[in-house]
Amino acid sequence: MAQRTRIKICGITREEDLRAVVEAGADALGFVFYPQSPRFVDGDRAAHLLADLPPFVTSVGLFVNAESSFVESVVERAPIQVLQFHGDESVETCQMIAERVKRPFLRAFRVKPDTSAQDLLEYEASYRANSPLFQGLLLDTFVDSFGGSGKVFDWSLIPKELAPRVVLSGGLSVQNATDAVQQVRPFAVDISSGVELSKGIKDPAKVQAFIHAVRTADHIN
Repeated sequence: MAQRTRIKICGITREEDLRAVVEAGADALGFVFYPQSPRFVDGDRAAHLLADLPPFVTSVGLFVNAESSFVESVVERAPIQVLQFHGDESVETCQMIAERVKRPFLRAFRVKPDTSAQDLLEYEASYRANSPLFQGLLLDTFVDSFGGSGKVFDWSLIPKELAPRVVLSGGLSVQNATDAVQQVRPFAVDISSGVELSKGIKDPAKVQAFIHAVRTADHIN
């Protein structure tokens, strides 16, 4: 039976993009609640966008070093289903905020050139041991700024035993998606800038091509 890699399209800012991404077959949509990002949406805007989200498509809210009160205010206004912590938050902070808003969370790990397979395994184990609301790691490329990097890291660093549980991010595109999925076999992939016309504006043709590229990899043994 062919593997089905889940697909998250992040940085949704417009109703037409949300509809196009859903129609193309995305499993999850990401909304950026980081004010310094060009893809930032506030709670009210997110609530308006989420009104068009059909059942069984997951909404993910990306936060970077946010205060608990800020996350709470967003979740009160917008029915975000999963949190994604993308800053310097500790496992204790992630757990505390997730408990307060009663949401599961993903933890972004920004992979450096000197990151080892053991580092990834230990990081994941620490979160699993300390938080029942932890759903998994999202692996991105380390850059000085927060949010999406748009750059690829060395996928061979990902341990084979960890790969089926991670969300692969960082520099994915239509051109490399098939190779990425075929090489890593992650549970899910996450893309933002790789399917855009400009920052925060999605390109429906690129979205469709990316999803096709992932599905192609799913059927390669």
